[in-house]
Amino acid sequence: MIKELIKMVKSKKFSGVILLFIAVSLIIFSQTLFSSPSKETTQNNNENRVKTVPDTREQVYYSFSSVAKEALPIVVQINTVVEQIIPAFRSPFDFFFGNEAPKQGGQKREQPGLGSGVIVKQDGNKVYVLTNNHVAEKAKEIKVKLNDGREFDAKIIGNDSRTDLALIMFETKEKVPVAVLGDSDELEVGDIVLAVGSPYGFESTVTMGIISALGRHALKGIAGFTDYIQTDASINPGNSGGALINMKGEVVGINTWIRTASGGSDGVGFAIPVNNSKKAINEFITTGKITYGWLGVRIEDLSGSSSEDLRKSLGLENKKGAIVFNLFKNSPASKSGLLPGDYIIQIDNENIENAEQLTKIVGRLSPGSNPLFKIIRDKKEITLNVKIEKRADENEIQKNKDLWPGIIVTNLTDEIRKELKTADSVKGVVIASVIPESPAAVAGLKAGDIIQEINDAPTTDIGMFYSSLNKSGSNKKIFQIDRQGSSIMIGLVK
Repeated sequence: MIKELIKMVKSKKFSGVILLFIAVSLIIFSQTLFSSPSKETTQNNNENRVKTVPDTREQVYYSFSSVAKEALPIVVQINTVVEQIIPAFRSPFDFFFGNEAPKQGGQKREQPGLGSGVIVKQDGNKVYVLTNNHVAEKAKEIKVKLNDGREFDAKIIGNDSRTDLALIMFETKEKVPVAVLGDSDELEVGDIVLAVGSPYGFESTVTMGIISALGRHALKGIAGFTDYIQTDASINPGNSGGALINMKGEVVGINTWIRTASGGSDGVGFAIPVNNSKKAINEFITTGKITYGWLGVRIEDLSGSSSEDLRKSLGLENKKGAIVFNLFKNSPASKSGLLPGDYIIQIDNENIENAEQLTKIVGRLSPGSNPLFKIIRDKKEITLNVKIEKRADENEIQKNKDLWPGIIVTNLTDEIRKELKTADSVKGVVIASVIPESPAAVAGLKAGDIIQEINDAPTTDIGMFYSSLNKSGSNKKIFQIDRQGSSIMIGLVK
């Protein structure tokens, strides 16, 4: 088209005005073709485009400030004074070289302690704070500092070392915020939680993380009558007794301990599920302690490849549960008909996974209750009711002298036979351990003894051993023993 216009101009068929009109038209056309879109067009296009940059601060991040505002007032700082006794040595050198034992007594020294707590109840002027037993147990003095700066003297109302829980109380005429206790059974791995407490004395500290795992078991030396919530929310010294908070602002756990190589938070913290403490709060207020059910048995797991032979001998196949190796005389278990060798697989329709779970289930049972036990005995399932009794304090529980029979036995495998240098002709079960001060220990049974017969009945495997041991009749049991090639007889009286 442009070439045609040029020819026409050269032929002088158009006047100057017409040429001017054509030039302007071409300029407008080119601008329309190559110019940016209009403001209206841009706006329409932007509305259809996915936004990649947030327009407000709220879109940049999620804030937990509303949850923190709910949680901070119900968590307190606990400062304690613990009295320690420093042993007195006869000279400064004795401490370093240990030449002599320390003198009786010693110097008393007061040691400050730090922890956190959760306000769980106000009854008139009395305010109750839940914390860890290891925070308050040995305290000579306890002071509670609230989030708003108020301070109060407090005292222990009740405590329990088995769950590491304690309840302290202070008095005030003023109203104080009280925690809402959530349902820890509703927690799921991945849920967001806040840990609130006073790490290293920095009061009203909030950290955030997730639920890393549920149903964790305690390490040795840590309270084992509860399971634990694992979280990566930062927990440090001073956080003990503080709150683990869900996104509703409810307390779902009591922060208790950490697994650390550095002494501080390594992202592996543990909290007692709040559902495990609800009953304890009321018991602390009414009696000052937690009441546990007691069965009166020594139980173990039969797990791993090394126990496959034992499971086969007892007819357990793939059954989960816990085996009764020993029981206390005149205990609920003994009175109700439980016997050594019984394998407990269920209590009141609740399946038993392992020995630790069984201990916790029995502990939760009310004294006087009569739950139904399902067990495997002589390769058959049977049921019996056991009347649960109140568990005494640890130092009052029956001694080993009342433990029957006082031994743990296992099958005589080829590996054990080789280790004991026992002839192939010797058949029986081998004593793996003897419980000190038990009837078996007093009678002279020893680890490594091979029990061949009980009252003339052969005991070629662990199943036959318990059948012979539990056989009704005389309470006197005569054990035929092979001890390093020598044949001896030892009697036990039940």
